[in-house]
Amino acid sequence: MSPRNRSGSHSAGTAVAVIADIMAVILGLWILMYLLDANRANELVQFVHDAANWLAGWSRDLFTFDEEWARVVAGYGLAAVVYLFIGHALANSLHRR
Repeated sequence: MSPRNRSGSHSAGTAVAVIADIMAVILGLWILMYLLDANRANELVQFVHDAANWLAGWSRDLFTFDEEWARVVAGYGLAAVVYLFIGHALANSLHRR
């Protein structure tokens, strides 16, 4: 393999890992804002909430705990862990090419 292709694969792997990290940070930030009862009228809080809802659309209502905080932590937290796991696995695969 040429050094040019190896560099491209490495750059792609790094980009995938960074995107996965950003997605997980957004989800973690929403969990923190929810637990700290952030002002939902604030534009930053609304942006983070909307982004987290979109990212965790598949997992946010997956659990049926009685306590709402537990549903938020489990649903959004699961999405964050999955994105980190898949993103970094894919990044490692690209780095090995």
